[in-house]
Amino acid sequence: MAAYRNMFSASRHLHRNPAFSLKPQGPMAFRTGGREPRLHGIPVLKSFQPSRPLSGAGTSPDTCVPLLSNFASKAAMSPGCRSRFGCNRWARVGSVFGGQPALPSARPRPFVMQARMFVSSGSGADFSGEDDAESPAGEGSVGDGGIPGNGPQMTALTPMMVPEVFPNVPLIAVSRNPVFPRFIKIIEVKNKGLMELLRRKVRLAQPYAGVFLKKDDNNESDVADSLDDIYSTGTFVQIHEMQDLGDKLRMIVMGHRRIRITKQMDVQSEQEEESETQRRPSSRYKSKQIRKEQTESHKEELEGKISEADLTPKLQSLPDSNILMVEVENIHHEQFDVNEEVKALTAEIVKTIRDIIALNPLYKESVLQMVQAGQRVVDNPIYLSDMGAALTGAESHELQDILEEMHIPKRLYKALSLLKKEYELSKLQQRLGREELGLEKEDKEAIEEKFRERLKERTVPQPIMEVINEELNKLGLLDNHSSEFNVTRNYLDWLTSMPWGTNSEENLSLDRAKEVLEEDHYGMDDVKKRILEFIAVSQLRGSTQGKILCFYGPPGVGKTSIARSIARALNREYFRFSVGGMTDVAEIKGHRRTYVGAMPGKIIQCLKKTKTENPLVLIDEVDKIGRGYQGDPSSALLELLDPEQNVNFLDHYLDVPVDLSKVLFICTANVTDTIPEPLRDRMEMINISGYVAQEKIAIAERYLVPQLRTLCGLTEQKASISSDALALLIKQYCRESGVRNLQKQVEKVFRKVAFSIVSGEQTAVTVTPNNLQDYVGKPIFTVDRMYQDTPPGVVMGLAWTAMGGSTLFIETSLRRPLVGADSKGEGSLEVTGQLGDVMKESAKIASTFARIFLMTKQPENHFLVNSHLHLHVPEGATPKDGPSAGCTIVTALLSLAINHPVRQNVAMTGEVSLTGKVLPVGGIKEKTIAARRAGVTCIILPVENKKDFSDLPDYITEGLEVHFVDHYSQIYQIVFPQNQS
Repeated sequence: MAAYRNMFSASRHLHRNPAFSLKPQGPMAFRTGGREPRLHGIPVLKSFQPSRPLSGAGTSPDTCVPLLSNFASKAAMSPGCRSRFGCNRWARVGSVFGGQPALPSARPRPFVMQARMFVSSGSGADFSGEDDAESPAGEGSVGDGGIPGNGPQMTALTPMMVPEVFPNVPLIAVSRNPVFPRFIKIIEVKNKGLMELLRRKVRLAQPYAGVFLKKDDNNESDVADSLDDIYSTGTFVQIHEMQDLGDKLRMIVMGHRRIRITKQMDVQSEQEEESETQRRPSSRYKSKQIRKEQTESHKEELEGKISEADLTPKLQSLPDSNILMVEVENIHHEQFDVNEEVKALTAEIVKTIRDIIALNPLYKESVLQMVQAGQRVVDNPIYLSDMGAALTGAESHELQDILEEMHIPKRLYKALSLLKKEYELSKLQQRLGREELGLEKEDKEAIEEKFRERLKERTVPQPIMEVINEELNKLGLLDNHSSEFNVTRNYLDWLTSMPWGTNSEENLSLDRAKEVLEEDHYGMDDVKKRILEFIAVSQLRGSTQGKILCFYGPPGVGKTSIARSIARALNREYFRFSVGGMTDVAEIKGHRRTYVGAMPGKIIQCLKKTKTENPLVLIDEVDKIGRGYQGDPSSALLELLDPEQNVNFLDHYLDVPVDLSKVLFICTANVTDTIPEPLRDRMEMINISGYVAQEKIAIAERYLVPQLRTLCGLTEQKASISSDALALLIKQYCRESGVRNLQKQVEKVFRKVAFSIVSGEQTAVTVTPNNLQDYVGKPIFTVDRMYQDTPPGVVMGLAWTAMGGSTLFIETSLRRPLVGADSKGEGSLEVTGQLGDVMKESAKIASTFARIFLMTKQPENHFLVNSHLHLHVPEGATPKDGPSAGCTIVTALLSLAINHPVRQNVAMTGEVSLTGKVLPVGGIKEKTIAARRAGVTCIILPVENKKDFSDLPDYITEGLEVHFVDHYSQIYQIVFPQNQS
């Protein structure tokens, strides 16, 4: 803090004393050795920016300059000190002039403040006469550096002055980009001789060099073999920071002025001259030396040895071909007038730089680093021309041409030419980037031409063409940057992207369609017949047609995959979207164009993607469609799936009629109960039921096993599954109607086989019933049914579920004993098993009819009248509903009343009325498959379902005893044959 106080007091002393405010009368040449520089007897104050660290060491002609690292070194350095560069450490370098203290102070030693000198003083209307701005001129004309003018006053805050004349400099050769005055560049030097020379110069407080551009851009050397290899005009630079990395030097240099090479110098002679100069210290230094020797003789002896060893470095022998030192002279530009031409050129350069920054914001950071704080760049044409050239990525010879140009107006012209090229290059780069991203900004004529080009090969209906022409006319009147312009452009993009009059060539060959359908799917005869009929009708009509089909059935039976096969068989484009859980009508009908981010509905997106008017559209999960506050999507589907209305389907976004009559719509559902009746009425329903064990084995052997074996990287020689293993897998692990779980289990088997082969345990595996559990674990289903032999009061029924058919046992039992029961009391019936309302009502109807029927068969038996009974339907956690269990409940109650079991291996289904009439039910195929899977040999069905049973294939009905009944009395004769009177 004492150093700061002394410095600021000296600064105030200079400002208050007019005698110290002197102007230079000519060029000032500073010497680094000998006496300190003076201006007419006034010592030059060596001061820097106060934000940098201070060094409290005094300096002398024989004192080397201490290099301060990024962390400020505060230790005082004695005369003759030795400065070393630490590995990977930055050092700040400044021109330090030896001599006596520059200011009077109470301290016996001066303070030197280290700092960077980026730019010289000068602002406002006055601009520098040359590149380092040490000799400003007036406003009218600009002369050479030595012309007198209003220069900066020498105050305590004046930046460090660089010598105006410094004839001998090290030569640094660079490629591609020269260094312009007032600009900073990072340079790396790897040549050993040049590195040693630069280190020595920095230690001698001469951190200056000459940077010259090589004529050959491919030459990576730091030195020049000949003066013919480099341009003679270069830049005098000051080394601000240096990082010694051992094998190379990394420096931050700043250009100050233009220089020209006059001749090559010998490094050895220059070194001897410097050493001789350093051995002749001033008399003042000698007197101080004598005083120090008297007090600290031993210490001075050691420091003298160190100083002698450091100040006379031994350079390695260098090849004669390398040029390390050159003699240079300063170059001054020609005088020029700041006329209208110069002002126009500077304004145009500034405008072009702004345009480049607007196109590429990365240039903004470079400009901010180049522009001096507090200076108007437009008022300095010399600096502006150099800045314009430094911003560009021009060729090296073009940049060197600007560096050599001494006529300022011509230099401005050349810089402006390079900036214009850079601006055009930035525009081209931006356009190419936008085109690659599909975001190119085109003029209105190009946009209109692009839209009309799309419509040349399409047959657009006249009403739609009128809308397109109207929108194109409106687009031409809108401003490119308005929001309405983008809305209209997007609308025209959708209108012109629609496949007006474009149809894919449909396959009308029945043999080809049958081959494709059989290739991908097993069974599904109803679906395949319907598609072949569709092709036959199209063949007779000679044109394509649309249809609306709905496939419903349990999960995993191939509803979605068969739709893809149909599209391949018909040679139509395939598009799928799911409406499961959809709650927004806009997904179907689109948004209004007034909304931000509006888009057409799914069907319009489908036509744009498929590029045809006759695709196959699969609407998946139509039974799970939702309803929300945005509307009811199922109601929106009514227009889409109505053959009478979809000829002129109106999307909210397009707002023009679109013909969907040629689209083949296929919907899928698991159940039909949740589909709204108006929507179900518009579709042709085709049932796809589950598979029996024989069908599953055929599907697994023909499709699943080969596909999954290839998917797991196995071959038939390495892995195989026997038919018996597949049958056991289906029986004990995969009893559902579909084959999705079977696919997962087969894939699990092959994964474990692949692991055993890769780990080296086995080379080939054959899965049999004996080793199946090693791959899929313990069986899930160990018994086929709950009761092998049914006791009295228990009867097997047949039920339909979304997963297919299943067997269902009805259990009845007494809740209270009959002993002591009141013969005149009324009995009761309790129902459990998570039954729905319909099934509870069916149980009440069955209980009433059972009482009536028992009185006709056994009048003396009052069991059902007086007893308190309990009816249960396992499993209790599964919800159950439906009327088809009526016959089964009546039979269970009668079996309990007469205390006699029913006939074994009998299953039944059917709804019963109060009078005993047996009514038809659904799901006959699934129920029959479930009965056969459970080992049932006799089934009882309503007579109205005889037509459904006759459609079943023979491998399902083979071996089954089937009875068709229309009244319950016929069932009683079948299940209780021994009780007939």
